[in-house]
Amino acid sequence: MRHVRCVRESAGEGAALDKVAPFDARAEAAAGAGPLDALALSRALAVSRALSLGHERRLVPQRLVDRGQEKAAWRLRVAGLGGQVTVEGCYEAQLRLACVGAAIGLAAGAAFSAGLATLLAVCGLAFGWRLLPAAITRRAVLRAQEMERHLPEMLDVVALGMRSGLSFDRSVELYVQHFDTLLARAFAGAQQQWVCGLARRDEALRSIADSYDSPLFRRVVEGMVRSLRFGSSMAESLEAAAREARAGYRARKQEQVAKAPVKMMVPTGVLILPAMLIMVLGPVLLELMEGF
Repeated sequence: MRHVRCVRESAGEGAALDKVAPFDARAEAAAGAGPLDALALSRALAVSRALSLGHERRLVPQRLVDRGQEKAAWRLRVAGLGGQVTVEGCYEAQLRLACVGAAIGLAAGAAFSAGLATLLAVCGLAFGWRLLPAAITRRAVLRAQEMERHLPEMLDVVALGMRSGLSFDRSVELYVQHFDTLLARAFAGAQQQWVCGLARRDEALRSIADSYDSPLFRRVVEGMVRSLRFGSSMAESLEAAAREARAGYRARKQEQVAKAPVKMMVPTGVLILPAMLIMVLGPVLLELMEGF
């Protein structure tokens, strides 16, 4: 009975291994996304559901959807939206956001002049059209960063469990039970898939790797699959991968810290330096002007 209930729950949740909770502004803001990103993603989710149920009619031509099908599907997958947002829904939401942006720009500029209304309408159209792709890209980057931050501890926990005599499945279960992270939820869904017989273990693990834009994680998963297939020792390879992941994460953070002073030069030169020059040279220029 437990096995049947597990299969029903998995089938009801869908085929995606990395499920994402329904969007709301607070959850997306906590994940690092802005309110506009949360709005765009929630709109794409709502449109995808409406199209799948037949409640709305498609406006985007099918040839446009077919032309960008593969690339759009990959972007949705690495953003963790492959099980909820469809490619058709993504294009439809993108078109509607562009129309809304154009309408807002037109209404804002109409109060002043026709030329300004046209200019703001074009800017709003471009902004609305690019809002959803930019939100999906930022979400994929945030997910990859979150995964790489928690990857070393996951590998250490699984390696420690296997060194203690536990199997790979039991070690993964130990990790997902005691950690509440995005990576832990992804492994929990994958483990439910292969335990219930809905997917092979190697397929489920590779599906997790495909849902992240991280070459390091993909190499780690391929090492797990090879070790499980040939029965070789996995604890040492997992510990080595954990050290590599930790060193790589530390190196990326140090690189970001090193780039911070260079990035601060732009606002310093554009905003702070002119104001300081005006404060210092302003009285001198006024005296010179009075002298002439």
